[in-house]
Amino acid sequence: MKRPLIYTVRAAGALGLLLAWPALVNAEDYYVPTKGYRVEPAPTDPPLYVRNLSKTQFEQFRDVKWLDVGLDFRTRYEYRENDFRPQRSGTSEWRPDADNLWLLRTRAYVGIKEILDPLRFAVEMEDARSYNGLYPKTDADVNEFEMIQGYGELYFADALGHNRPLSIRAGRMHLELLDRRLIGNNEFRNTTNNFEGYRVHFGKKQNDWDLDTFALQPVERYKYEFDQPDEDTWIYGAVLSLKQWSEFVTIQPYFLGRKTDGDPANRVAANRKASMDIYAPGLRAYGFFGGGFDFDADINKQFGRFGSLSGTRETLRQHDALAYSLELGYSFDHDWKPRASLYYGYGTGDKNAGDNINQRFDAFYGFNQPWSRNDYFSWDNIIAPKARLEFSPYKDVRIDTGYNAYWEESAAGGWNRAGLRDTTGRSGTFLGHEFDIRLRHKLNAYVDWSMSYARFTPGDFTEARAVGVSQGGQGSYTSEPSNFFYFEVSLNAFGDGKPTYK
Repeated sequence: MKRPLIYTVRAAGALGLLLAWPALVNAEDYYVPTKGYRVEPAPTDPPLYVRNLSKTQFEQFRDVKWLDVGLDFRTRYEYRENDFRPQRSGTSEWRPDADNLWLLRTRAYVGIKEILDPLRFAVEMEDARSYNGLYPKTDADVNEFEMIQGYGELYFADALGHNRPLSIRAGRMHLELLDRRLIGNNEFRNTTNNFEGYRVHFGKKQNDWDLDTFALQPVERYKYEFDQPDEDTWIYGAVLSLKQWSEFVTIQPYFLGRKTDGDPANRVAANRKASMDIYAPGLRAYGFFGGGFDFDADINKQFGRFGSLSGTRETLRQHDALAYSLELGYSFDHDWKPRASLYYGYGTGDKNAGDNINQRFDAFYGFNQPWSRNDYFSWDNIIAPKARLEFSPYKDVRIDTGYNAYWEESAAGGWNRAGLRDTTGRSGTFLGHEFDIRLRHKLNAYVDWSMSYARFTPGDFTEARAVGVSQGGQGSYTSEPSNFFYFEVSLNAFGDGKPTYK
């Protein structure tokens, strides 16, 4: 990789420096993906399943380079036994029988580029359905015939220098940022996180720097009706990626914000919401060193105001939370391409629900699969060490397996995704440990399949909560280990994007 020359640039402010730099240095491909486990952002411009029409199996369209198309179908069978996610004390949500769920998802994409530049646009539709489940259907599994992307874009290919674009986008879109722990489209889930608003991108990921800025409203999913943006909530921020040293390190200082205008007195109880105004500056860095070593680290500090409701009464508390994440891996020189890694994740939890400070880290709209194959945990009130092994024993076959352990950071903070909490803090902090293994196989250019098994064994806290509410807080319906198995097949109508001609 060529090294960029160093110039002295006088400009007013940091943004002026960034805008002046590209005119002096030719753009090169500085982007290097992380080796961190499931934290590399999936392509969204366009999505991973989309192909340029000129690179599909249809030879009559070899010259149609201005049209991106995509059509894929995914089906997944899930077996869940003793699932902790639907447990809620005092309700009848939990079922003692195993759940056998079928999930179906179809997506279609059309994108126009270059031929009308600077005007570009894209539309993406999704149909997500579930069948045979024991539990009531939720918007995590069902979102029938929905537009998940529909935006217009002004794309100026060389606005910031040679091959350094400026993109101004408005409409409905989904995106993934940083290590996906705070902003992700949740690719594993049957439905997709998406947003409406504005995004301005200075440069692109292949440049030695790029700046991604946005102001967006989260889209509220409705199972059988057209989705609508949450007009009371905005997420906003910027991510600066510095890649001049990308063969060693990529540095990403960033700032995120989340603001909700509360409505505590809404006549409809289900529509009442508390106010929130959270600021979240952070720093992520990842890279390579010492031959086969790699690392991925992220730290985020949150402050601001956090509201809570009691009936129609709203209480605003000071928000003060911290989270960090560190993964260290080593890739061995072997035909199977093995990589072993150690990980440590930390996110604060609320110490006392009755005081004036909320310490629970807000995970925004993050992707939870890196935390738990069972989808039991997110980046809040968590201490999570992990060990993992990944390898490829045959061509187009990938296997990964890992051991994960989980503690509460605050004994009184609770396990949110299971709805379990002991406000006295007497049940301990050890939530449990999980073993998982996954196999993925690219059968051919059009078909991929995978299967996985995960077993979660409850710890002291989870077993103690099975006694019910005698110790204060909420109780669990079971303390037995949970088993999760799935088998998934994905079909792509346009193949892997490799030309069928020589």
